[in-house]
Formats: sequence, structure tokens, C-alpha cells
Amino acid sequence: MILLSADEQLKVNEIGRRVGCQGQAVRVAIHAFHEKGLACLEAGGHARHDDQRAFDDVAREQLGEMIQHSPRDFGYDTSLWTLDVLAQASFEQGVTEMLVTGETVRATLASMGMSWQRAKHWITSPDPNYVVKKSDATG
Repeated sequence: MILLSADEQLKVNEIGRRVGCQGQAVRVAIHAFHEKGLACLEAGGHARHDDQRAFDDVAREQLGEMIQHSPRDFGYDTSLWTLDVLAQASFEQGVTEMLVTGETVRATLASMGMSWQRAKHWITSPDPNYVVKKSDATG
């Protein structure tokens, strides 16, 4: 691409047709050559190198502190945290810059070594035979 551009003075669309790619790919290659020289020909990763986490280190610490309190302390009508309520509270409290999903909160907690499980409601009965009735022996 670089040689076709330099030696033959071809336009990017014509170079693209000759090498089998779009003109924009040719533009990117030419700009990369002008910026990096021959180093642009070395294979490189495609991963972003900036921090893309929704919860940075400070926000992760704040999230850990938040779940130690009741959602009622933050104005919610429930006493049990859900992932979506945690996501909403994190945004409203300024822990995150944008509203994230419950899955993002779950993944963040997992990366902090915390597993998330739905709260279980245990049913009890005043019936003195409740345990016997609920056991496998009665079927």
C-alpha cells in the first residue's frame, strides 16, 4: 500500500481495489507509516491500554463499603441488595460515572473475591410438626 501510494501516486480507493481492501484501511496504513515508520509493520495487540473498568480502585472500595449497609440507608424501599439496586445506588452516590448493569456489579464483586447469591427467604411455621412434615420421610 505504501509503495503504491508513494511510487505510483495512486489514490486510496484504487490502492484498496488492487490489494483487496477498503480505502479507509489504506488510509489507516498510510497514516500509521507516517507516524511509526517501518515499525507499523510489526504485529501489535488490539487491546485497549487505558483503564476501562466501570469501578476503579477507589470505586471498588466504596462498593465494598456500600454493601455493608442496608439499601434503606440509601433511600430504597428494600432491605436486601440486588445487583440492579447496587448498580443504581453506585451511580446515584457518584461511585460510578455512568449507570452500569447488575452484571457489571456482579463481575466487579467477583473480581474482588466476593460471590453474589440471591438472598434466601427461610419459611418457618408455628406448627410443632413442621420439620417432620417437610422432611423427606413424609414424601
